[in-house]
Amino acid sequence: MRTMIKYFFLCLTLLTFSACTPSEESSVEASILAPDNSPYLVVLGIAQDAGYPQAGCQKNCCRDLWAQKVQRKMVTCLGLVDPQSKETWLFEATPDFPDQLQLLNQELGQDAGVLPKGIFISHAHMGHYTGLMNLGREAMGAKNAAVWTMPRMTSYLTDNGPWSQLVALQNIQLQKLKADSTFQLNERLKLTPFLVPHRDEFSETVGFKIEGTKASALFIPDIDKWERWDLDIREELAKVDFAFIDGTFFENGEIPGRDMALIPHPFIEESRALFAELPLVEKNKIHFIHFNHTNPVLKMGKERALLKQEGFGQCEEGDYFAL
Repeated sequence: MRTMIKYFFLCLTLLTFSACTPSEESSVEASILAPDNSPYLVVLGIAQDAGYPQAGCQKNCCRDLWAQKVQRKMVTCLGLVDPQSKETWLFEATPDFPDQLQLLNQELGQDAGVLPKGIFISHAHMGHYTGLMNLGREAMGAKNAAVWTMPRMTSYLTDNGPWSQLVALQNIQLQKLKADSTFQLNERLKLTPFLVPHRDEFSETVGFKIEGTKASALFIPDIDKWERWDLDIREELAKVDFAFIDGTFFENGEIPGRDMALIPHPFIEESRALFAELPLVEKNKIHFIHFNHTNPVLKMGKERALLKQEGFGQCEEGDYFAL
């Protein structure tokens, strides 16, 4: 059943590339479809840190969802699975950690309590690390769960409660990440963290490059404006097969009454302009993720249709990407 579901989602993903030329279609198909035992990424959440619907929101974007749980979206998270080695990894420990861990273990038919081989944390904003509380003695009471963090993030967890209790009780075992340093996850997978500019009040912020046997991906759920990065996202895009990038807001003014300069992200309309001259095969690599509850692409409408028309992807929970 899992295999059937997996390839159902793969086929849905492939349909988004129907506008490609024949040569581009074959390239895309080769990068997505792969033998059943190939490593793959699965999208476990797509929402901004506070989820969808967001606490206290009674506006049109969220009002109807309080009574329709099936349409809610979990906080942005990726699972990495190697069916051959029976290993999994989790990117981000979100407030939806219990459900996302359950879904990740279902990929291999494992018991719900099996921990991933590693949990990778991008930074210290609420949607990316607070799920670690589920590893503590009030919940799972985990033993030495491997949590990979950058230096400032390591210090933050070690020196501040309640996270320091997880360290002291050895519920988690912090493993050190180093920017731009590639290391092997196993024989078929490797990972490279890299620094990106963001609101770094408590920790640095990183994105991740994930490489498999046949394909590679970027995961940049949070970044300020693209021009603040010392790298060119278009050049980095050319080096990979998929890119899951910050799509928090669609456009400026999306949050009335708040200065959006204080919560900088590349608006999707800005990213569309930046990528406008890219060939379609490059646009097809881009999959927006990390949507704020106000973002209109969360609903069926003109903005969602526009992205598809222009060749961009939009992550959905349950999407699969073979590596």
